[in-house]
Amino acid sequence: MRAKSLKLLTVIAGCLALAALILYTGGFLDFGKIAPGRVAAQPQAAPKGELVKAKRVELPMNYQAVGTLRPVSEIRVEARVPGRILSLKAEPGQIVKENQELVVLDGREYRARLEQARQGLAETRAVVQRTRSEHQRIKRLLEGKAATQRQMEQATEGLDRALAQEAQAKRQVEQASLALGYTRVSAPVAGRVLQRLAEPGDLALPGRPLLLMEAGRGLRLEALVPERLVGRVRPGQELTVELPAQGKQFAAKVEQIVPSADPATRSFLVKANLPHAPELFAGMYGRLLIPVGSRPAVLIPAKAIQMVGQLEMVTIKQEGAWQRVMVTTGRSQGDTVEVLSGLGGGEELLIPAEGHGR
Repeated sequence: MRAKSLKLLTVIAGCLALAALILYTGGFLDFGKIAPGRVAAQPQAAPKGELVKAKRVELPMNYQAVGTLRPVSEIRVEARVPGRILSLKAEPGQIVKENQELVVLDGREYRARLEQARQGLAETRAVVQRTRSEHQRIKRLLEGKAATQRQMEQATEGLDRALAQEAQAKRQVEQASLALGYTRVSAPVAGRVLQRLAEPGDLALPGRPLLLMEAGRGLRLEALVPERLVGRVRPGQELTVELPAQGKQFAAKVEQIVPSADPATRSFLVKANLPHAPELFAGMYGRLLIPVGSRPAVLIPAKAIQMVGQLEMVTIKQEGAWQRVMVTTGRSQGDTVEVLSGLGGGEELLIPAEGHGR
């Protein structure tokens, strides 16, 4: 019996010792022990640098609607007549003027048609000249009562037919000349070539684009917004567009909300115009940031962060002494950075004079 009691007391004592060890190493029995992630505060002369406070603020929460940059005015350059492409005189990115020649088609067939139409016109003019002379002759004979009224009517009808044939031949010449002119495709407006969709040797057909152009340099983001959020967007509203590849944000104005949802995704197409920037190009990936609320956050100057190996540390003033604290940072907000853990806001921070920040 005594042995069992002794064994039980030994087990209880061991459990208590283990619990005390766990509490001690975890920093819960703070007898001068520093909590994890902190360096012991040491009384010392104030280090050189600037003192700032960690700010606790409300940051906006945004839904990121993904989309693509497209020209505000996209133009399809097409041929008006079919023909084999002889040459393309424009490359993607090239700036072109209005009416500048871009594509040349094989015009041999159209030149032959024009020559044939001109020959036909010459023949009809010869017929008109003969019938007009005959009409005048019959008219003189009728005045001398040497011709009948019926002969005069027949001469008039012949002249009218010849004049009608001449007018038709003129139209055929005009059409053939116009078709030959269409074998040289020009820029409809001044702008920039975006894409070549054909090459020399290809067959150009009406309705099939040869080149894509943008008029001017205007771009817009076309993004899909879920139907539950489309009520938060309105035409004329200014929103932020984020371009991850550029690492930049731009202010954009909502131009249009297409009033028809995609039945597959239940999303609406929103078009937001961007300011002119030389680093922006059609086809780039972007995000339209739609405000949906706010959240609390702690912001500090990015220069206050000091890298110790792979760890992010800041120096704070606590109870008159300086102490280094490990933090975890999030997204940057201009010259400041969000602190996800390690600070609660209101702490005094040191920006080192030597500038060992980020």
